[in-house]
Amino acid sequence: MPNGAVKQLCEVKSCSEVAAKTFLLSFISAEIAASARPGQFVNVLAAETGEGPLLRRPFSIARVDGNIIELLFSAIGTGTKLLSRKQPGEMLDVLGPLGRPFHTDAGYDTALIAAGGIGMAPFPFLTGDLLKRGKRIETFAGFRNAGQIFTSDLQNIHLATDDGSKGFRGTVVQLLESYVNRTDLGKVKIFACGPTAMLKALTELAKIKNICCEVSLEGHMACGVGICQGCPVERTGDEAKYALVCKDGPVFLTTEINL
Repeated sequence: MPNGAVKQLCEVKSCSEVAAKTFLLSFISAEIAASARPGQFVNVLAAETGEGPLLRRPFSIARVDGNIIELLFSAIGTGTKLLSRKQPGEMLDVLGPLGRPFHTDAGYDTALIAAGGIGMAPFPFLTGDLLKRGKRIETFAGFRNAGQIFTSDLQNIHLATDDGSKGFRGTVVQLLESYVNRTDLGKVKIFACGPTAMLKALTELAKIKNICCEVSLEGHMACGVGICQGCPVERTGDEAKYALVCKDGPVFLTTEINL
């Protein structure tokens, strides 16, 4: 078991649909709440044996409030649809917290958060940490349309939608680039999560602008602790050719990996 991680049955506190097919689920775990850091995740068993999918599903920790952990997810597959139907008082089999968190301490004045769709999930937790550190925060959130927007517990939000139904019409990376080009932000750092195409575009922008950028990756995890080797990502440099999203990430500097 990774340091600080526990496996336990946790009581569901609430589960509600907060945007189109997007759900916010909360559960109680004093142990996970005490050691969780922004960018880490939990691995959740969606159903018990015989009731549905047997493999655990990884979810970014969206927010911690006392001993309450919140998860934000899209109900698109069998496992997430089962989770979306959880009722208060039901029990949830959870393993966590897992993975490498965001690095939020020194070296920048302004945090630029870039989120694509459900890539929004880790950022309420990160925002709370950045506020405690006195960082300026600008949040760039991209969605397919206005019906998918959910931006609770975030700061200074700039919206983009693919269809132009809300905010900037275009990608979240285009929106962020436009803002960076016209704004004096001092020393900045980008924190990002979203689809691979978005993260690739953001990696190129960060390289051109010489901005430090950390990204939270998704991976097809089963174990969540590095045993099954199911979530490789190619490294740069002279280290081992591949890193594992679950154990070496999910947070990486864009200079560490090839997307």
